Amino acid sequence: MTPVDIVAAILFGAALIHTFSVKQLERLSHRFPRHEGVFHLLGEVEVVFGFWALVMMLAMAAIGGAKSALDYVESRQYTEPLFVFVIMVVAASRPVLDALRAAVAMLARMAPARTELATVWLGLSLIPLLGSLVTEPAAMTLAALLLAPRVFREGFPEWLKYAALGVLFVNVSIGGTLTSYAAPPVLMVAEAWNWNSAFMASTFGWRACIAVLINATVVTFMMRNHLQDIAQPADGAERASVPLAVSLVHLAFLAAVVAFAHHPVVFIGLFMFFLGFTKAYERHQDPLLVREALLVSFFLAGLVVLGGLQDWWLQPIVGGLEPRALFFGALGLTAITDNAALTYLGSLIEGLSDEAKYSLVAGAVAGGGLTVIANAPNPAGVALLRGGFNEGTIGAAGLLAGAALPTVVAALAFLL
Repeated sequence: MTPVDIVAAILFGAALIHTFSVKQLERLSHRFPRHEGVFHLLGEVEVVFGFWALVMMLAMAAIGGAKSALDYVESRQYTEPLFVFVIMVVAASRPVLDALRAAVAMLARMAPARTELATVWLGLSLIPLLGSLVTEPAAMTLAALLLAPRVFREGFPEWLKYAALGVLFVNVSIGGTLTSYAAPPVLMVAEAWNWNSAFMASTFGWRACIAVLINATVVTFMMRNHLQDIAQPADGAERASVPLAVSLVHLAFLAAVVAFAHHPVVFIGLFMFFLGFTKAYERHQDPLLVREALLVSFFLAGLVVLGGLQDWWLQPIVGGLEPRALFFGALGLTAITDNAALTYLGSLIEGLSDEAKYSLVAGAVAGGGLTVIANAPNPAGVALLRGGFNEGTIGAAGLLAGAALPTVVAALAFLL
C-alpha cells in the first residue's frame, strides 16, 4: 500500500456514502435556500463520482506532484463513458423512439392481455433482452423512455416505482448476456477467456431469459391495477409521423455506433454526422438528450478515475475465494463497485478454473441492479427516470429494496 492507495480507498468510501446521501442533500437545498445551488449540485447522483475523482486528483497532486496526477488521468480508458454518451443521444432521438413505440404497440395489441399491461411487460422484458443486440446502455435508454409516462409518473405508488426500477436495472444487467459484446462485465473477459456469443447464449443467455421473464411478469402483475386507467397514447399529444427514410437513417446510425462501440474515434465521428443530420431534418426531431447523457458520461468517467485505484484491495478478495463463495462475493462487491471493473480484475488472475470464471461473471451481472454504480447503464436510467419520483431523486435504499427480489431470482437462475 502507498499513501495514494490509502487516500483512494478513503475517497472511494466517501463517494459511496455520498451516493447513498443524495436524497438528504436535495432536502438540504430546500432548507438552506442561500446555498441551494451547491446542495442541488451535490445532490445530483451523476455528479458524485466526478466530484470525488476531482478530489482524488488534487490529493494525488499534493502527494506526488501534478505530473503524476496528470499521468494517471491520461492513462485511464474512457471509451465506455464516451460510448454511453453517444448511444444515449442517438437511441433517445425521436425517430428511433417512434419506431420502438410502434413495434411495441403492435406486439402489445397481439398479446392476450390489456394493451397497457402488455406494453409495460414488454418494456421490462423484451427491451432488456434486446440489449444483447443494441448494447445495455441503449436498452436502458429505450426502456426508460418507454416506461416513464406509464409507471414513473405522478400518482403512481412510490413503492411500486422502486419495484419496477429494481426489475428494470436487474433485467438490463442480465439481459445483455446473450452475446459477448453487449454487457460491459462480459466484454471485459470475453477476449481473455475466449468467450464468444454462442458460448454466452448457451451458458448464460437462456438462464438470463428465464429470470428476465419471471421478474417482468411478477412486477407487472403487481402494477396491474394502477395501469388500467392510463390514457392512450401515453406518450403525449398526436404528432406528425416521422418519414420512413428518416427513421431508417437514425436506425442505421444506431447500428453503426453499436458496431464500432470499442472504437471511439469512429463512433465520435459518426456522432458528428448524426448531429448534422438531425439539424438538417430538425422538423422531425425532439430536443436531443444531450444534458442527461453528459451527466451520465461524467459519472462514469469519475468512476473510471476513482475505481482504477481500488485494485489493491479488490483483486486479492476476488482471487482468494472458491467458486461458490466467489459468486456471492462478486454479487455483493458489485453493489459497491462497477461490475465491469470487478470482472476485469478477475481476468488478470492467472489459473482461474472455468467454474470460477462462470461464478465471477454470473455474480457480477446478477448484482448489477442493486445500486446506481453497480452497472454502467444504471446512471442513464436514474437520469431519465428520477423526475418521476418524490422530490425528483431516487433513494439508494429504495433502489436496493426494489432490486433485492429480482436479484434473488437472477442469482437462482444462474446457480441452479
